[in-house]
Amino acid sequence: MEKIIMKKLFIIIFLLLAISLYLYLANAYAYYMFRRVGLKAPTVQNSYVFNGAAAGDNLTYAAIGDSLTSGMGLNKYEEAFPYLLAEDLSEKGRVTLQNFSYPGYRTDDLIKNLLEPAIAARPQIITLLIGTNDVHGFYGREKFTANYKYILGRLTKETTAEIYTISLPYIGANAFLPPYNSYFDRQTSDFNNIIKELAEAYGAKYIDIAEPTKAAFSEKNIYYAADAFHPSAAGQALWEKIIFDNIGSGR
Repeated sequence: MEKIIMKKLFIIIFLLLAISLYLYLANAYAYYMFRRVGLKAPTVQNSYVFNGAAAGDNLTYAAIGDSLTSGMGLNKYEEAFPYLLAEDLSEKGRVTLQNFSYPGYRTDDLIKNLLEPAIAARPQIITLLIGTNDVHGFYGREKFTANYKYILGRLTKETTAEIYTISLPYIGANAFLPPYNSYFDRQTSDFNNIIKELAEAYGAKYIDIAEPTKAAFSEKNIYYAADAFHPSAAGQALWEKIIFDNIGSGR
């Protein structure tokens, strides 16, 4: 009997170790492939000026976020959704695009390095797309919620801007092995619920780019850059159309 118990215990320990090793290697493999591709961010200026209609709005647009906002994987920043959005908004007047984004940033990085200068820019429009690195860095819901609440609290109190919180997209479906692909999708959905609830609580507007583009990003295709995680120019343009339809129609 004792030998049987020891044998079962050994099998259980072996299975637990095997599962732990697989989980570690499956996650490490994805980031190894990202580094192997060597994706780079385009050169981004601090600001861009779009001289649109002679008469009309004269607004400053602050794009706040991480690599999804800074255009990681694009050949040029002019293909990124903030640039495309500013260009479309300039049809009604002069627009100054201020970039406050950095690849790899989580909500805590944004608070430390980008929030103050974004507020100081005194924007009339803000897009906030942050949280993908929180999800993939296994950042807890509680920390993310507290940070996002702090960000929105500062932006709503210290600016007069129209604030558009953008949902986290469902991306990288083929970049991660099971169970990470399903796990990250669930986390993205959970974090988007948090973003939506906080947007409503702080009087910001929530723009969902996740569900409308989930099918498009469900497999490696033209919407992805070479690493199968960051969006290509086509992917960025797809997001921008949704964002502009939500912003432009109200201006």
